[in-house]
Amino acid sequence: MVESEPFTDQRGFFARTFCKQEFQRIGLEEEFVQHNFSFNVAKGTVRGLHYQLPPYTETKYLRCLQGNIFDVVVDLRKNSSTYLKHFSIELSFSNMLGLIIPHGCAHGFQVLEDSTSVVYFHTQFYQQGFERGIKFDDPVLGINWPLKVTHMSNRDKCFSSIDNQFEPIQL
Repeated sequence: MVESEPFTDQRGFFARTFCKQEFQRIGLEEEFVQHNFSFNVAKGTVRGLHYQLPPYTETKYLRCLQGNIFDVVVDLRKNSSTYLKHFSIELSFSNMLGLIIPHGCAHGFQVLEDSTSVVYFHTQFYQQGFERGIKFDDPVLGINWPLKVTHMSNRDKCFSSIDNQFEPIQL
């Protein structure tokens, strides 16, 4: 989690959302090579759970610029103590939190307010043949999404659940 310390006055506020030196202090030495923006019309929308296979695994950094999301990270790293466990956090314009998602983790979110915007920073370029996903309601993960799912892409609806065929990420 990345917190911003806004400077506030009569005009509003000013806050740093990214600082290479601060990221280096926490061990993130990689460069961000791609930035993406997501606008979400309706609350209840789910995007994910997405990840990329090696050699294109990526670290992501994201923030909610408008509205509110329930963000989920799933650890797919076979040798990790949190393998197949998930972490969730609410990211919003009002709490100004950012989230770093490490290599080897799947990511998704549910929109909690209409007209919500999210910005993503990636350390790898998108590689279509290496992207995968996990079904948002996989019983192994047991993610408790806060709202009924109202919208989802056809691709995300077709993701498989984790089963004996699942190949963990080896980093």
